[in-house]
Parts: sequence; C-alpha cells; structure tokens
Amino acid sequence: MAEGFNELRWNPLLGAWVIVSSKRRGRPWRSGECPFCPGAPETGFGWRVLTLDNRYPALRPDARTSRASRGLYEVKPGYGYCKVIVESPQHEGDLSDLPFDDLKLYVGELIRVTRELCADPNVQHVIPFRNKGEVIGVSLTHPHSQVYALPFVPPRVAREMESMRRHWEERGECLLCSILRLELEEGERLLYGNGSFVSFLPFFAMWPYEVHVYPRRHFGSLCEMSAQEVEDLADALKVITAMYNSLFDFSLPYMMVFHQRPCRVEAEYFHFHVEFYPVHRERDKLKYAAGIEWGAWTFTYDSLPEEKAAELRQALLRGLASLGARGYRARGAPLGGGKVD
Repeated sequence: MAEGFNELRWNPLLGAWVIVSSKRRGRPWRSGECPFCPGAPETGFGWRVLTLDNRYPALRPDARTSRASRGLYEVKPGYGYCKVIVESPQHEGDLSDLPFDDLKLYVGELIRVTRELCADPNVQHVIPFRNKGEVIGVSLTHPHSQVYALPFVPPRVAREMESMRRHWEERGECLLCSILRLELEEGERLLYGNGSFVSFLPFFAMWPYEVHVYPRRHFGSLCEMSAQEVEDLADALKVITAMYNSLFDFSLPYMMVFHQRPCRVEAEYFHFHVEFYPVHRERDKLKYAAGIEWGAWTFTYDSLPEEKAAELRQALLRGLASLGARGYRARGAPLGGGKVD
C-alpha cells in the first residue's frame, strides 16, 4: 500500500474516531541532528518560542484516504493540523527551566495557535499537550509541546462536557467550581496556589502523582484568559514542573494536557483546566495502564491520593527552594499545610 494516507476510521464499538497516518512510522527517533535547535533548516535564529508545522502530521488539511467506507467501517479524510511549539532554544530542560518571560511567551503562543486553528470552520477542537520523557515515547528530547486541531470533539472532552453540562443543569453551578471548592475545603490534596490558579492532586486521581491545575475564575478556553491569568498560569506550570523534578531527584516524565471547550460550542458550563499525568508510582517503578485500565477503562490506584499528595507537598517545597536558588520568586504559595522555609 502506498505511503501518505491520513484518515479517520470509525470505531463502532466505542463510538469514537481513530486517527490513521501511514507516514508517521518514518518520523525521526532520538538520533541525528536536532531539528528544533537554533540554526536548523526550519528554525533559523533569533527566536525564543517558535511554532512549526509537524513534519509527520497525523492530520493535515489535504488529507486523503486509503480506501472507501463500507457498511459499519466508515472512513473519512484525516482533516486537521498538527503543530509543534518549540519552547526554548535550549536543547535540554523542562518548563521549570525556562526564564519566566519565555514561559509567558509560551502560554501566549498556545493562545495564538488555538485562536488561529479554531478560525478554520472545519476544526472542531484544539488540544495542546506536552509529552516528556523516553518512557512516555517522546521521539525528540528538545523541549517542545504539540497542538492538534481535530475535526471532531475527542471522547474524553465530550465525556467531560456531558458531566459538566448535567451538573450545570441539575445544580445550577459549574462542576469544576464545585470540585475546586471541595478541594479547598478539605485541603488534604492541595499543592500550590497563586492569584488565579490552584493546583492539587484530585480526590479521583487515576495516576499516582496526577495533578490538576484549575483557574479560580470560571472560563472555557485559553483564549479567554486575562493578562494576569497568563502570568499566573506560567507561574503554576513553572512551579509544578519544578515540584515533579524534585520528587525523586531526577527529571520526571509526564504528559500534560490542556482541556478547553470545543471551537464551535458555546458550552458556558465548560471550565478550562490543565492535567498532568506522570507515569511513575515510585522512584524505580512505573504505573502501567494494563488489562483493567485499557480493557475496562477502570483505573486502579495502589495507594491513597492523600498520601501521594503529602509526598508532592514535600517535593513542592524542594522545588520552590530550587527555583529560589536560581533567582525565581514564585507568585503564590504552597497550600494544604506546606510552608516555604
């Protein structure tokens, strides 16, 4: 079969689209010259944060299919966009290592790219995310995030929307605002807060050291943030990643996903938030999503979330101390009983 197909195949069992891209198997894998460093053919010089088209996109506006639909087996072109946001000219590091002004530029670029991609009437949802670490499957280690513009609303976001909508209609308030109020009242799982955002390990965490970052104000997308909220989100991302890298004294792998409302749905009930999923459950052990997780979509948690939150609070103090030693003054403070020495 020839190369170069980007298509969507419908999974009738789950009622969800699967993205099929035949050329992605040829993408570079942790070898050769870095395409994201300054001076590479696509990057040039003189930038601090840079957005590029993905060379091996899962979705593209000129997508073509490998076959026609047949009965239940529906096939559509994999229309969309895949962008790469190169976060820094530095070849190594995490968000905690970026100068604060560059981190603000990074958040601003997420906003700009979201707005640009949502302007395409065929794009239904824009989802920025960051994969970090070889155990996550990252093919290039230069610090970068990705943004996918999808021609459908992905199942996880659709499920969140349904839960948020039902809570809004039945109780007259936002679901995430209710969750945040409970977390602030109980306090056991709180980690870090500043003027605009609160970070915590959720009561219902699925990954051992999962962290959610909720804005205190109710809004639905990156594009709705104020200038103050841009700065405070940059601060929260810097502090949380410093916390993770202080947990076991090595650079902790994780996935970070920005959850925002779809482009073409008003969804006043949707509350923007960021979720982190680290894959370690202990210093030398990984949390594998295995049979029950994949086969039933039911996660198991081999500890208590409150115990893991206590570990993270201690790591948070070490992370803040590390940032302070490098001259960064956090805009907020530990929550849930932790104090900065």
